[in-house]
Amino acid sequence: MSRRPYIREPSRTGWWLEQPRYIRYMLREISALFIGIYALALIVGLFQLSKGQAAYEGFLAATAGPAGRTFAVLAMLFAIYHTYTWFQVTPKAMPLTLAGKRVPGAFIIAAHWFGFFLVSAALWLLAGS
Repeated sequence: MSRRPYIREPSRTGWWLEQPRYIRYMLREISALFIGIYALALIVGLFQLSKGQAAYEGFLAATAGPAGRTFAVLAMLFAIYHTYTWFQVTPKAMPLTLAGKRVPGAFIIAAHWFGFFLVSAALWLLAGS
């Protein structure tokens, strides 16, 4: 007597649409792609700046259009989402104990947000805006 086990066919497309946590996971992964592309665009801008004023102004003109602005807004939204999800997972990835007691996760998350806003404010002031 041969027994054949049931093997469920995996769905080839849309598996991540089955549960909300899968959707959040995929959005987080896609956010890294947008942030990476934006970082490459900044590197290209620095390279153009090293070539001279005309090359840099051409780069600025290329990124000032509707497509460049839309991409910058999308990259910023994805960066905010990526930051939020990373700070939410930090207490699990980096548990902290002080004096033999575990620090509550909410405190760790709040400390990360405080540091984020502190560094952002300092950079904003240094930029002169």
